[in-house]
Amino acid sequence: MRFPTLLVAGSLLLAGILLSSAAEAAKKVLFFSKSSGFEHSVIKRNAGQPAYAEQVLKELGAKHGFEFTFSKDGSLFNPTYLAQFDAYFFYTTGDLTETGTDKNPPLSPEGKQAFLDAIKGGKGFVGTHSATDTFHSPGNQANGEARFSGDAVVDPYITMIGGEFIKHGAQQTTKLVNHDPAFPGAKSVPAAFGPQEEWYSLKNFSPDLHVILTQDTAGIKGNEYARPPYPSTWARVHGNGRVFYTNMGHREDVWTNPVFQDVLIGGLNWATRRVDADVTPNLAKAAPDAAKLPKFVAPQPKAPKKKDAKKAVPAL
Repeated sequence: MRFPTLLVAGSLLLAGILLSSAAEAAKKVLFFSKSSGFEHSVIKRNAGQPAYAEQVLKELGAKHGFEFTFSKDGSLFNPTYLAQFDAYFFYTTGDLTETGTDKNPPLSPEGKQAFLDAIKGGKGFVGTHSATDTFHSPGNQANGEARFSGDAVVDPYITMIGGEFIKHGAQQTTKLVNHDPAFPGAKSVPAAFGPQEEWYSLKNFSPDLHVILTQDTAGIKGNEYARPPYPSTWARVHGNGRVFYTNMGHREDVWTNPVFQDVLIGGLNWATRRVDADVTPNLAKAAPDAAKLPKFVAPQPKAPKKKDAKKAVPAL
């Protein structure tokens, strides 16, 4: 065999190896966005077109080596279906075992258990925004004082994700404090970062959280935030699985924010075991008073609008 032939053959072999390595490096992620409760606009499909978040993730996946499957069908959840993915990415609301708002097929109780077992067995999980407004604990009523207290019994999904939604106030800018710039993607979070967003107030934090970002509550408007700083982005180990969550993600412009994207990709890289990180629990240090919750304030009834009194018509 002549030298040029050997060179071509070697180049083809190298190209094949590189293509094979690239294919092996792609991580398969299920982006699940069923809404049994409120359906956010960023995940809503209109006229059969992909949702806004799905479009953003498809672009990010192509750049960062993630192969996303987009689904709202909970009936597919079983051990065989779940086994094909490296991680599950939830942007969901409500009790997903109920048909609920979007009318898409729900999970069966067995499907929910298979999902939790898969994470405990070693799969990854990523949650954004309303993923903590999903599978609420038994005492967490939709409205009322119970929602503003810690629950004695916590739903196993809440235990897995590491925190539970209480309520949110008006969209506003705030400040997030970075407790671990070394975590994948977190070094991109600058001081005083906190874009216009619908910020979630949270409770029922798992004691083994590794807190990455906390919500600085000083100056943030709304009774929901009348409390000490609390975790807003974290990581934790669940059995053999890796769990990452951030309360950001309500607004379309947040999804295109490069800081949010870096945080998200960092969380995905860690959850899918592409990179490692020190996730030693630090809740007691980063947010020591996170369990102190805001007090419930009953909504005030709206005052009826005053009608203009009719002017008396003078007698002629």
